Amino acid sequence: MNSILPSPSTLVAGARPIRPRVSIVMVVYKTGEALVESIRHVLAEPQVDEFVIIDNGSPEDEAARLRELGLAEPRVVLRQGHGNVGFARGANMGAQVARGEYIVFLNPDANLQEGCVEALVAAFDGRPIPTVVGARVMNTDGTEQRGGRRGEVTPVTTLLSFGHLTARFPGLSKFEIHREHEALPDGPVPMPTISGACFALRRADFDQLRGFDEGYFLHVEDIDLCWRARQAGGEVLFQPAAQVIHLGHTSLEHPVKVEFHKGVGLSRYFIKRADTVQRYVIAVLLAPAILLMSITRPLLWKITGRPI
Repeated sequence: MNSILPSPSTLVAGARPIRPRVSIVMVVYKTGEALVESIRHVLAEPQVDEFVIIDNGSPEDEAARLRELGLAEPRVVLRQGHGNVGFARGANMGAQVARGEYIVFLNPDANLQEGCVEALVAAFDGRPIPTVVGARVMNTDGTEQRGGRRGEVTPVTTLLSFGHLTARFPGLSKFEIHREHEALPDGPVPMPTISGACFALRRADFDQLRGFDEGYFLHVEDIDLCWRARQAGGEVLFQPAAQVIHLGHTSLEHPVKVEFHKGVGLSRYFIKRADTVQRYVIAVLLAPAILLMSITRPLLWKITGRPI
């Protein structure tokens, strides 16, 4: 792995601010080479006052470089040694450590683009508590990534989405939840679900929502957070002016294991939000199908040559 240490021009001399305005929280676990670029982009962003890294169990060489970074960079606050506690719990740990008025959660394979942080912060102006603001998530080729802005995530929309059936059958188009092909709005707009790759909350938003539901180990905790914010009378916003390049699929973990956690998380989410006996029964009955479709996705990626 290349050095995580930033160039001297990105180092900030002196102690951290007494009260940071913006804190970045990043949960790290076997990310690989993508982590180096992600960290460099964070430290090159002048709007970032504090950078909290929660290391859930990096390989020793990577963990050692993170420690080196923590000693060299005044803005970095590093937590290690707690093991792989999952993303939701790790993110909550990071938020508890963070002292900023605004907390930006960023994936370790996502690269902040110029103006992203300030655009996220600006979107909160005049918004209720709680509010969640999501960035526009981009591919490396400049196209908008699937999943960055989505409609209501339900068992039906999930199954149809996994199978790309809404694209194949026009009659099912009303169930399509992915909105990356829609016209880009001029400013922040309400969106049922945004991407967990890069999003922000104010400290008051995070506290009112009581953070992430730690019953999710990996994936779906972002969907759950959006749903709970809306249930609490708050807002979820998509901010097109805040851009981040998300590499995706960089984890050194086996993809079947990653997708297994996604399937378990989705099943848990649908059961959790079922507000009638009928919906509860449907969620329970569909759980095996959702889990099966999740763990077979890596095989389909191998066959088609691209993620779906």
